[in-house]
Amino acid sequence: MTNLVGWLRFGWATLTSMRTALILLLILGIAAIPGSLLPQRPTNPVGVADYLRTNPEVGPWLGRLGFFDVFGSAWFAAIYLLLFISLIGCILPRTATFLRELRALPDAGPGRLDRLPGHTVGTVASAPAAVLDAAQAHLRERGYRVRRTDAAISAERGYLREAGNLLFHICLVTTLIGLAWGSLFSFRGTAVVVEGQAFSNTLTQYDEFGAGAAFSSSHLSPFTVRVDRFDVRFEEGPVQTGAAREFTAHVTVSEPGRPDTEQLLQVNAPLSIGGDSVHLLGHGYAPVVTVTDGNGDVAFSGPVVFLPQDANFRSDGVIKVPDARPERLAFEGVFLPTSVSGGAGGMVSAFPDALKPELLLNVWTGPPRQETGEPESVFSLDKEGLTQLMNGDRPVTVGLSVGASFELPDGRGSISFDGWKRWTKLQVSNTPGGWLVLVSVMLAVIGMGVSLTVRPRRLFVRVTAGPAEDGEGDDVPAGPAGVAASRVSVAGLDRVEGRGGLTEEVAGLAEACGVRVTVAGTDSEEQQ
Repeated sequence: MTNLVGWLRFGWATLTSMRTALILLLILGIAAIPGSLLPQRPTNPVGVADYLRTNPEVGPWLGRLGFFDVFGSAWFAAIYLLLFISLIGCILPRTATFLRELRALPDAGPGRLDRLPGHTVGTVASAPAAVLDAAQAHLRERGYRVRRTDAAISAERGYLREAGNLLFHICLVTTLIGLAWGSLFSFRGTAVVVEGQAFSNTLTQYDEFGAGAAFSSSHLSPFTVRVDRFDVRFEEGPVQTGAAREFTAHVTVSEPGRPDTEQLLQVNAPLSIGGDSVHLLGHGYAPVVTVTDGNGDVAFSGPVVFLPQDANFRSDGVIKVPDARPERLAFEGVFLPTSVSGGAGGMVSAFPDALKPELLLNVWTGPPRQETGEPESVFSLDKEGLTQLMNGDRPVTVGLSVGASFELPDGRGSISFDGWKRWTKLQVSNTPGGWLVLVSVMLAVIGMGVSLTVRPRRLFVRVTAGPAEDGEGDDVPAGPAGVAASRVSVAGLDRVEGRGGLTEEVAGLAEACGVRVTVAGTDSEEQQ
């Protein structure tokens, strides 16, 4: 039992040492590296799936080890918790010691002042009390805490250095708390919204969504953002042609119990709604089409989001018409904002703005399929059960300008290109611990600055009547006849190595006491 207690004490002392805390902090930084190099399942599940598909051998092992959810893995949480305990166990006893030192008077000093790095000795024609009065006034003027007895003074300053150290380490703990708070309760989601449409802050409205382990849907602030208009301006001059110059979304924000407000949403200028931040991440084009099926009924009508593929906004997309009868229809297409002939490569877009829009499509048909309710991507086409519509040996291709329509062969229906709209990609996020992390980092920098600049230093003055004693300097003559002579010893030391100016400060204190002699010890000696 005694051995067990001893080992537990040893383990606790090791865990709560500053060296262990620094090692754990380094390990935590190294452990976070995979989280930035590999796609993470909470924020990028599609990227994780692509990585597993392209790396079938190493991918599953990385998944088992938690490398696709680093910040939610058990091993990362263990390092985090150990660091937290280590810092707390290190800070608490140091804080208690520091508070005791603040209440206590400086130490009385060593018995042999001549052994300290900076020291001097001499006599003055003053009574001991007068010498101590002068020394005390000099020390208090320079911010020293003074302990005085009948024959000696010990003084110390630099307590703020330890306060700076403690502030720095306490801020490390609060930073960890802020990061944990944000990791548990934060969320981030994105949604694509077409001009004229709205987004409501509910889980079903998000295209992608990731949140911490403690997040609940009740944490979402109730609001709606309607995109009324999206203004885009591109450079048309000869220099940087096509470069983006302005992206501005004109939105209407609706919150329960408040009147609707019209606001502007721009890149790097997010909106704050109900505590959540709404950012503008991207934009693109959504061709507006109308599809009529073989029975002559309108099977689909509206905008379809196409994803840009290059700087000139050549965009790919899929138009799915599962309700068409007697056969369901699907179209794979390319939208060209400013279409021009690309020679042998076909049509291309020459400019990102919609100066001459054109929609190019391939057609797929197939028998109706029963809906399973399983989610599928709106940007890719599952061709199982579909057959590409052919014109002899060549696929049927459709090229439409705005206002044009195309009749599908064999009475399968028609498609018309009615126009286009712009879409915006909105990101809604909330990281509740962000302010705590920011404040903690700022205070930690202040604490580190105090720790590096404040000089903890101790000075001692000892006064006796008559000549020097053996071992503390040469004998010195008494003062003039009828005047009391006092032997004065002045010494000092730094509590931190590598500090300069000790001998000068000892000399200044000696001069304040009336001693004018050379101070033993140099800055080079202090640093050894």
